[in-house]
Amino acid sequence: MSEPDKPILPSNVKLWEKTMNWQPDEGHLLEFQSLYEGILQGNQSLNLTRITAPDEFWEKHLWDSLRGITPLLSQPLGSTSEEVSSAKTGMVPAEGGNGSVRAIDIGTGAGFPGLPVAIACPEWQVTLLDSTRKKITFLQSLIDQLGMENAKAIVGRVEDMGRAVQHREQYDFAFARAIGPTMVCAEYALPLLKVGGLAILYRGHWTDEEAQVVSAGVEQLGGMVDFVEKFTTPLTDSVRTCVYLRKVAPTPPEFPRAVGIPAQNPLL
Repeated sequence: MSEPDKPILPSNVKLWEKTMNWQPDEGHLLEFQSLYEGILQGNQSLNLTRITAPDEFWEKHLWDSLRGITPLLSQPLGSTSEEVSSAKTGMVPAEGGNGSVRAIDIGTGAGFPGLPVAIACPEWQVTLLDSTRKKITFLQSLIDQLGMENAKAIVGRVEDMGRAVQHREQYDFAFARAIGPTMVCAEYALPLLKVGGLAILYRGHWTDEEAQVVSAGVEQLGGMVDFVEKFTTPLTDSVRTCVYLRKVAPTPPEFPRAVGIPAQNPLL
């Protein structure tokens, strides 16, 4: 009896180019397919994601993950491209002091956006953080299976990590996708960033009222709203927003607050 055909992700190379000014090469496409197969396999025993159909997985996990780093994909870090520079700060995203860029994916869940970012940016070192040990155990085994030397998965609470000397103010980029309100994500992310680093918060709709609240709130954490990008997804025209917070000063030592407090009582 023959095995059922494996679901195959669409390559959508022209869509990548049109929407991000970046194209995956053959190696990227093979790794995306292997990642997809690994997630589907893990989904049989773990509740990783409800998004499993090829087109939906491509749009809502791969494309959405990489859309957040679009300003960085088509230009080398440290360039003075208008796409990368910020109108407010005039700064490009930080480069690692030792030449390697460090990124952390907070509340990574099934590994998004961290794993697609690690595939697209093999020169970066990407840490996947989640408090659910089963998910982290699976993700580390998947990373090993895929041979990804630039990614690792660790278990922990982000509030604790933000106070730990080996993580506090150690990262160039921090990602937070679908893990809570914007100010909660800001309190999670900014303590982990070096001064000059960038937090990329993946949101749905975004209002001017929310922007005003966040602008005032992030100042307490040593941050500022650098820029905001609104866009629609290429297959279903769903509205998305990425909010980019720049770390402009050290985060005061009282932040992040104790485990659970940021979510229960968000900063204003």
